[in-house]
Amino acid sequence: MEKEENGGLEPVKKISKFDRFFGITASGSNYKTEIIAGVTTFMAMVYALLVVPGMYEVEGAFPNVSFNAVYIATALGAIVGTTLMALLAKMPLAQASGLGATAYVTGTLLGAGTGLTYANAMIFVLLDGVIFVLLTATGLRKKILKAIPEEVKISIPVGIGFFIALIGLKNSGLVVFPTGGISFTSFNVLSGNITYLGSIASVLTLAGVIAIAVLSHKKVNGAILWGLLGTAALYFVFAGLGCAWKDADCLAMFKKITIDSPFTAFADWGKESVGQVFANGFNFGGYLKEHNSGQLVVLIITSALSLCMVDMFDTLGTLYGACSKGGLIDGEGNPLRMNQCMLSDAVATCVGSVCGATTVTTYVEASSGVAAGGRTGFAALVSAGCFLLATFLSPIAKIIPSCATAAVLIWVGVLMMSAVKDIDWASPAKALPAFLTVAVMAFGFSISFGIGVGLISCVIIKICTGKIKEISVVTWVITILFIAMFLLTN
Repeated sequence: MEKEENGGLEPVKKISKFDRFFGITASGSNYKTEIIAGVTTFMAMVYALLVVPGMYEVEGAFPNVSFNAVYIATALGAIVGTTLMALLAKMPLAQASGLGATAYVTGTLLGAGTGLTYANAMIFVLLDGVIFVLLTATGLRKKILKAIPEEVKISIPVGIGFFIALIGLKNSGLVVFPTGGISFTSFNVLSGNITYLGSIASVLTLAGVIAIAVLSHKKVNGAILWGLLGTAALYFVFAGLGCAWKDADCLAMFKKITIDSPFTAFADWGKESVGQVFANGFNFGGYLKEHNSGQLVVLIITSALSLCMVDMFDTLGTLYGACSKGGLIDGEGNPLRMNQCMLSDAVATCVGSVCGATTVTTYVEASSGVAAGGRTGFAALVSAGCFLLATFLSPIAKIIPSCATAAVLIWVGVLMMSAVKDIDWASPAKALPAFLTVAVMAFGFSISFGIGVGLISCVIIKICTGKIKEISVVTWVITILFIAMFLLTN
């Protein structure tokens, strides 16, 4: 076929079915640009494969699941979610287990004294995914979003940011939790109470956060990953120096390092993660030792609801942020194929829970790939391929020290603080619920408690200020469920 142009005939470029499916040429992009964008996105968010397992591993708090198992589960969740984003939504975005949802699982559901297990947590994640699928398919998602008061809605990501940063500060040793309080770590070399390796870890965490900030300011692709790897490298350098003068902690640390076969991680995943949601997830014997069945029902409902809200706000915020940078929005200012994007997230969460991964969500770092020119699902497919290759890198990922991943957690907290400017601090009726949401999440060490207190305070204020008619039926139902949670399960 030919077309007439400039007075002559010029052959029309034939478009392959693959190109037509993704709309590469139609979007004004090309294969090279999409591949670069896909790799850029992967490099910007691969840190999730290191940080998420590390949130489970710290201090051996969850002995029933290993770093290897969570690493593979997280990678598979990312592969499924990113592939769905490529083939179903056809968007240049990528997904993985969200740090906010993981913090909720490890810090709230599996916190000390709950009696819940890793397998139990996967039940909550599965319910989150199923609810998200139903909400997206039926359109109820919009009603729930509308039912959450704006001041609480805005403050949720801020509170999660504080919560995640606090976990990073704790994991690095910068903040300690002695009996009866919380305090900053001591660097007093004259006290005789500090250790060389512990102090190095704390200092390097701060250095790592600063390095990430500087690299991000200079718009370096993969700034978070390079900051993480640089912090890890310096940690081993200083630990090696410690070995030179026979520091016991440094010598012990190097003795613990082992490089296993990549397939060992798959074996651990097969034994500890995959299918646990069905094999042991419904066994709530540990929880029921201290609680009754009614408390369990309330906990299941409120926890699934909290996870769903965390997932929903994470995904929506990311979609709007990433898509607006690349012009991937429709005439109403919404992300293109938004329902397909949300459905990809929901289905990936369901599949991920079976694999043993926490809630899968779209990562804001995908905006780096969009900025690199990614416009189609082919870029996401490239990212998914990179995650597949990364499943064989678990032996390297396993030796990354907690001070490096802690730096990332603190930086993510910095990023999530941006929403605080949108809170109406001039209005006491809006400022208090927002503040309580953030404060309770961070200092109560519970995301669900923060959401619950924020909603309850908001409803009470509306009642006392004569605005009871502004409270929707859905808001009433959600608030009552959280009140029941506090009265019956906390």
